[in-house]
Amino acid sequence: MRRTALPAVVLVLGALLGGCDGDTVSFADAHALADGTTAAIDGKAAKFATDVTAGAMRSKSEGQAKVARAGTALVMNTDFVGEPMELRLVGKTVFAKVPESSREDVPDGKPWIKVSPDGSDPFSQVLGGSLDQLAKQSDPGRALDQIRRAGTLTGSEHADLDGVSTEHYRLDIDLAALGGDLPAGLSAEAVGELGGKLGKLPMEIWLDGAHQPLKVVLDLAPVLAASGVPDSAQARTTTHYSEWGTRADIQAPPADQIGEIPAG
Repeated sequence: MRRTALPAVVLVLGALLGGCDGDTVSFADAHALADGTTAAIDGKAAKFATDVTAGAMRSKSEGQAKVARAGTALVMNTDFVGEPMELRLVGKTVFAKVPESSREDVPDGKPWIKVSPDGSDPFSQVLGGSLDQLAKQSDPGRALDQIRRAGTLTGSEHADLDGVSTEHYRLDIDLAALGGDLPAGLSAEAVGELGGKLGKLPMEIWLDGAHQPLKVVLDLAPVLAASGVPDSAQARTTTHYSEWGTRADIQAPPADQIGEIPAG
């Protein structure tokens, strides 16, 4: 009896273990990854910290983001301009809290202005594109949309991230498929000027057990390489997300606090 029962038990256990393969991840392609993760975070808020490096330059930001299919709202503090600055993204509009040292340029000394990458005011012309991209690059919904429209899954695995068990996905983002919605401050004109040298950007994303992103990395080194910068130069945007489900009420600044810098 024991000799006949033991092989059967082994076969049953083998089948069970095979059905729970620890190397199997939840999503087999980029589109499924984007859709599943978007559904997991829709309507939720999280804290984030973004680190941008480009050669010797480094900038850090932190804040909160509330994700919705209609558009993410986020508030963040950044040292991008060399001194603390608050940014808010509501809908598709970015607002910047002007440093006190520069408020004399805003009529009536109002603390907030709208930032536009194609604005005609001096502030937008100098920093508009960079600040607009900086705010939007911290939006997990935008990263997932880029994955959905232009991503190709190149690898996946289970991985430990700061003591948390995650699913780690590696992707290539095809810039040609993104149209005008390019990351990292790139413009369609800039990509065109590189003469096709810049095709894809590597991206990595780590998901927790609920398919919520914990870390997103966009590798910008191909941009530098295509521009002729030495291969040793590194450039990337790294965003960490935490405390999914936190409460966040993010609104645009009051209308009477928003000024408009005259066009230069």
